Amino acid sequence: MGRGDLTDAEWERLQPFLPVGNGRCGRWRDHRQVIDGILHRVRTGVQWRDLPERFGPWKTVYERHRLWSADGTWEHLLHQVQAAADAAGGDRLGHLGGFHDRARASARGRRPHHPAAGSCAKGGRSGGTPGRNTVAESVRPPGGGGARGEGLGRSRGGLTSKLHLSVDGRCRPLSLIVTGGQRADCTQFQAVLDRIRVPRIGLGRPRKKPDSLAADKAYSNGPCREYLRRRGIRHTIPEKSDSRAARLRKGSRGGRPPAFDEERHKKRNTVERAINKLKQSRAVATRYDKRGYVYLGTATVAALGIWLRT
Repeated sequence: MGRGDLTDAEWERLQPFLPVGNGRCGRWRDHRQVIDGILHRVRTGVQWRDLPERFGPWKTVYERHRLWSADGTWEHLLHQVQAAADAAGGDRLGHLGGFHDRARASARGRRPHHPAAGSCAKGGRSGGTPGRNTVAESVRPPGGGGARGEGLGRSRGGLTSKLHLSVDGRCRPLSLIVTGGQRADCTQFQAVLDRIRVPRIGLGRPRKKPDSLAADKAYSNGPCREYLRRRGIRHTIPEKSDSRAARLRKGSRGGRPPAFDEERHKKRNTVERAINKLKQSRAVATRYDKRGYVYLGTATVAALGIWLRT
């Protein structure tokens, strides 16, 4: 067994939820061998063609990853592992954040290299303004061209993507969304929380919200706080200085200051530690995938590995 391959215990946790029967082109190749190949590529960022021979044909490994990214298999596996942890009494506290990842650049660093940015170069202008994509477009299956829907956008760092995520108190990702790099964190606040879905073992509805939530000042605005109050989610978000000044100027009409638990907010670095764990996977830290839904699948595989090994 190579470093980074599934252990017997991890394989036993995944095996019951894997697709069974025939694949689109005949009988499935051994799932464990293929998943080990996908984990190797996500961890090292190696090109698909350069995968070691012990993982089988590289094209089989790539096609399995692409197919499971499109049909939601990776997300389903992540939900099932989360359900097992929740049944065992997992941490139900939530944290939100996001980070940029540079689309793979050429040697001189001037123009984006084709593996990640080819869709933008092919139809960026005809397909719409790069990065102006909705959440639905950022995770849609194959179809359409250009940067629109591929999670690529212009920012100060050049052509970048941004991964928005929520994590639990043990630095394990709960939900993931890919957008263009210029997207502000607060614009994806509701979308990230709406994608939390932890099934229950046995009867009962899936868990769709954390018991409480901590976030930084990027999410300190009226719509975010109103959304949390409407869903009954206790939260700790510091108030921005300009918002506090505006409230004080209004006097009694400004209302009460938002509740803030300083001790609870000290654990806010949980999301930064989770981001560091994700960035240990080179294919997540630097985006090599051209299509947005494939890159989201790559990030989901990295998150699945964190859940299996934490």
